[in-house]
Amino acid sequence: MTPNVGKVGPFRFYFYSHEPNEPPHVHVDRETCSAKFWLEPVSLAANIGFSSVELKKIEKTVIMKQKDFLEAWHEFFGS
Repeated sequence: MTPNVGKVGPFRFYFYSHEPNEPPHVHVDRETCSAKFWLEPVSLAANIGFSSVELKKIEKTVIMKQKDFLEAWHEFFGS
């Protein structure tokens, strides 16, 4: 199960339901590219295929939506 938590432009943001023991984070995909961002504090955890320019755009989006993503995380996985 992959709960979607948003779509911004070509980027889809989601969680994997089998990762409740990791710190809060969000995955983001576009076509064949994928990245993972920690939410507290916002930082890049992994990247496959995104350019540095795209990663900067994604990071800005994650920072802007950090509160929403954290609320969704805690609602889905529990506090």
